[in-house]
Formats: sequence, C-alpha cells, structure tokens
Amino acid sequence: MYAIIESCGKQYKVAEGDVVFFEKLDAEEGKKVTFDNVVLVSDDGKIQVGNPYVKDVKVEGKVVSHGKAKKIIVFKMKAKKNYRRKQGHRQPYTKVEITSIKTAAKKAEKTEKVEA
Repeated sequence: MYAIIESCGKQYKVAEGDVVFFEKLDAEEGKKVTFDNVVLVSDDGKIQVGNPYVKDVKVEGKVVSHGKAKKIIVFKMKAKKNYRRKQGHRQPYTKVEITSIKTAAKKAEKTEKVEA
C-alpha cells in the first residue's frame, strides 16, 4: 500500500515505514503529524484518485528530527562588469517516519471486527 500526499507545495510518494524529508514543518521531535491532502491511494492494485483529494484517507507520521541540507552555492556574475556575488544556502528540513495510511475501508473492517 502506498499513497501520494501533498505537503509543503510538493507531492511525495509514501508507504508505511518510509522515512521522508519534508521542508521544515512546525512540529516538535517525537510528535505525531497527520497529512490530510492525499492525492492518490493504491491498496493491493486498487487505486483511488482524488478530485483534488481522496476523502476519508489520512497519512500519519512521526517527526524523527529537524536539520539542514547540504550547502548549495548561489553565484551571480555579469561578464566584463566586475560584478560577482557568491552566496550559500542550506535548506531546513524535517525528517518524518510514516507510521500508517488510514483509509475508510480499514476503518470499516475494524468496526466490523469489534462488533462481531
């Protein structure tokens, strides 16, 4: 089972147990994070596509850590004008471990087992 979620202006393909690097999220380390913007869900070959998002599907994860990516160099230059600017940038990120993908079908199965 996997899902495609939308977060931080990007789309990510995630499955249970994956570790994903998102752009900086406002959540503390060890806290639970829920992603509601699920674009697509695939469960044993059965695919649900949202319009724009799939209803009753949530992806849950746990924040592992925060950090900064490798430095990239931004260099601007204009030839023959003696104009040179060198600048570095490190993008902050949040490392999230995906714990579960909850769908409406799984919720229905759990309630049936409890009632029986």
